[in-house]
Amino acid sequence: MHQTHIWQEETVEVNGSILVSARIELPEQPPQRLWYRLPAQYRSRITESCDPFVVATILLIMSQGIPTVVHGEVSPSLLQNLEEFQAAWACWCPQKYQQVEITAELEREPPAINPSRPAIVAFSGGVDSCFTLFQHRTSRNGRQQRPIEACLMVHGFDIPLEQEEVFARATEKSQKMAASLGVELIPMATNYRQLGQNWEDTHGTATASCLMLLQKSYSIGLIGSFLPYQSLKLPWGTNPVTDGLLSSKTFQCIHDGASFTRLEKIQEIAHWPAALQDLRVCWQGAEKDRNCCRCEKCIRTILALRVVGVDLPPCFQEDVSDAQILGLQKVKDAQLEELSLILTTAKAEGISDSWVTALAKSIEQNRRREIVDKRKKALKKLLPQSLYSGWQQARSLLLKRSG
Repeated sequence: MHQTHIWQEETVEVNGSILVSARIELPEQPPQRLWYRLPAQYRSRITESCDPFVVATILLIMSQGIPTVVHGEVSPSLLQNLEEFQAAWACWCPQKYQQVEITAELEREPPAINPSRPAIVAFSGGVDSCFTLFQHRTSRNGRQQRPIEACLMVHGFDIPLEQEEVFARATEKSQKMAASLGVELIPMATNYRQLGQNWEDTHGTATASCLMLLQKSYSIGLIGSFLPYQSLKLPWGTNPVTDGLLSSKTFQCIHDGASFTRLEKIQEIAHWPAALQDLRVCWQGAEKDRNCCRCEKCIRTILALRVVGVDLPPCFQEDVSDAQILGLQKVKDAQLEELSLILTTAKAEGISDSWVTALAKSIEQNRRREIVDKRKKALKKLLPQSLYSGWQQARSLLLKRSG
């Protein structure tokens, strides 16, 4: 019978770093190796359980649609939660993922740790993770307050592994922000993205697995929300429906901050000087350790800061012009909603600067494009491919003649 096998490998220390790894054997495919690397000083915080590897590979396992055997120790409570996790993703993406049986050589819960349940937060230096850290460390969360003691920044997610100096510079900025709130920052590297999984689907499981690796010192892992409840996109790698199912009795994974819009988050972290100095939101720029000040996300963040009363913080080296606002293209879904909220807030605050007019025009242009795109998609579903291609050619010809 075909099976997928996950083999836990021996943890090794090399050149001051700890390497934790597992070999993944998929039927009729070459074996793959998943690894995590941390400074040796954090060795005592690393779990001996295979839980992080099961979480990391759950969607890969489901994509194979065959039983999986884990050669090591796994928490039975995690396996129980992953059955419901699988049910959700199999419903959302039945063409890609199937529910599978997962068994382990040893099913046992790791021992409970500190009863105060210390927490660690996934930290990239962006708006979502900064908001989560700031809220919990400044006692703004009421009964949802979690005792965050550390931030985890992962090399190999948004910054490629080969860009070591870039990650070092980005880490230095994040360390300054964390230190300003009395929290240590732990750097980690992983080759997770080299496994070739769909990142839009798997970034949540990737993040949770990294947090769970340190469960000998932390019993809660926080993942800052990407979208607010009113703009949820499902399926999406990290979400309030399934993130909590990446938990065991020993380690709880929490999706944090979904009751806040991005603008509301920015309004909160505007009170945090260290974040205004070193916030990093850009992933499209050539230099991954800084904000390019030109991409849609940078422009949107600068405008959000403007509308909450912060003209241009040090984390952005260049301001945005009205022409750049008008030049925003292919903005849709949650991003377009966010720009609309910025516009609505600006008008409510009585702001009548030229950038507000430019933003209104940009939003209208993008809404028209969004309507056209939706109509094209609907038409493509209705018409045979040959007729749809003919319609596109005729439409292009008419547009050229009219232009």
